[in-house]
Amino acid sequence: MSTYKKSGVNIKLADKFTKFLEQKSKAIGGFAGILPIKESGNKNSIVASTDGVGTKLKLAFMLNKHDTIGIDLVAMCVNDIIVCGARPLLFLDYYAVGKLNLARSKQIMKGILEGCKRAESVLLGGETAEMPGFYKDGEYDLAGFSVGIVENAKIINGLNIKPGDVLIGLKSTGFHSNGFSLIRKVLEKGNMLKKYAVKLLIPTKIYVKDIKKLRAALKNKDGVLGLAHITGGGIEGNLIRILPKNIQAVVYKKKWKVPSIMKEIQKIGNVPDKEMWKTFNMGIGMIAVVRKENAKLALKTLKNAVVIGEIKRGKKSVVVK
Repeated sequence: MSTYKKSGVNIKLADKFTKFLEQKSKAIGGFAGILPIKESGNKNSIVASTDGVGTKLKLAFMLNKHDTIGIDLVAMCVNDIIVCGARPLLFLDYYAVGKLNLARSKQIMKGILEGCKRAESVLLGGETAEMPGFYKDGEYDLAGFSVGIVENAKIINGLNIKPGDVLIGLKSTGFHSNGFSLIRKVLEKGNMLKKYAVKLLIPTKIYVKDIKKLRAALKNKDGVLGLAHITGGGIEGNLIRILPKNIQAVVYKKKWKVPSIMKEIQKIGNVPDKEMWKTFNMGIGMIAVVRKENAKLALKTLKNAVVIGEIKRGKKSVVVK
């Protein structure tokens, strides 16, 4: 039986560290940091997020394919920016390598630039750090930083979510960029990592344009009440972050098809169902909360979206059944 913890990742310990950081800086919290701009009369706020690609990089090294990993990098940052209603403006990258390979570096930047295009952001700058002896030959690391802006009156914070509202799931393109330590552990046992590597390298979906369209379509109709980017921790661990007190979100598994590759990984590694749902997005990369009367318009506006659940009154929680 394979679990995320056995693969070397301790989510509970990471949550404790996050709580420690939140206590040290009250500005930390949510999917992205929000800082009111005093110079604007507090009418606007700067929103910022940083992330990496994780051990998905190992697959890029294995296949020597580096032209899409930059899309993942941008996606993991901007998808966190948009959930509060912000518009991503700029992106910065940090690229660290033992010895610079020009052809490979150009491929990495090709992906980052494509990601910025999909995110309607400008690549404003970054840092390339060449550190001989620090990384193995052919390996590197990436980090990304996204900055956006939002009108304070239009911040999406989930406070207006109420019983009767509907959960709209925007489908993912696969595992995105989470849980790859577990995936690799499962596939390496059977020497099958290379067999699945191409599918696993499919880049993370960038939802910037989708959410922009949705907000425009629902303008003056209560709009989008809440957004959750489904990353590490799965649907339960991320959706709960936007719920008000005494509000329960109920998600129905049978409302969509879990990607076949996820089912295959689960079967190969004998991964418990509960472990799958708390580690991966299971086919849903973003969740939007809307009024029930707006659900039809939301589905008409979005491609590959489906109603996956509802909001009820109860103890603040997410129930997946």
